[in-house]
Amino acid sequence: MGHDGRTGEPDKRMLRRELLSVRNRLTADDVREAGRALAERALELPELARGRTVAAYVSVGSEPGTLALLDALRARGVRVLLPALLPDNDLDWGEYTGPDSLARIQHGGKMALFEPSGTRLGPDAVTAADVVLLPGLAVDAHGMRLGRGGGSYDRVLARLERAGARPRLVVLLYDTEVVARVPAEAHDKPVHAVVTPSGVRRFPGP
Repeated sequence: MGHDGRTGEPDKRMLRRELLSVRNRLTADDVREAGRALAERALELPELARGRTVAAYVSVGSEPGTLALLDALRARGVRVLLPALLPDNDLDWGEYTGPDSLARIQHGGKMALFEPSGTRLGPDAVTAADVVLLPGLAVDAHGMRLGRGGGSYDRVLARLERAGARPRLVVLLYDTEVVARVPAEAHDKPVHAVVTPSGVRRFPGP
């Protein structure tokens, strides 16, 4: 990994392990409760009040729950796009029209994901979003996000940049995951805001 300048990678791996071990100690009730609070906080965001199309995701395992938020956005008349993982780790997109529009998909040895079961809209569909909700493990004081390491959202962010699309980028996390510093690389871009169960924090943004 070191030969291409990815010096932050070992630090990122260690931080990911620490953060995941904390998440894995949460109970199902903790996760559900945090998801409810997170939805309330996120719905106060002016960006989500104005947004016509929001790219989101279905939380899995001990991730902060997103289903309450997805349903609340739909109830507001927002078009919600959800990702479907492609074999090369890129993301295709489909529309969320309620819990019955989700299919549980097992990806090889990885965790099972809930993905949209309807028409696939293509990887470029995300460029139409006004807001992109990003999963992550941490965000720091400068708005730098630590992802899970699969690279799927790096591709999404690169695609948005190539298309000249400028949606608001918002990460959904637990309170303890807003940290002082995340190891960043040259290509990493800051997000605009982080939403946690206790509130919203904004960053100057790109």
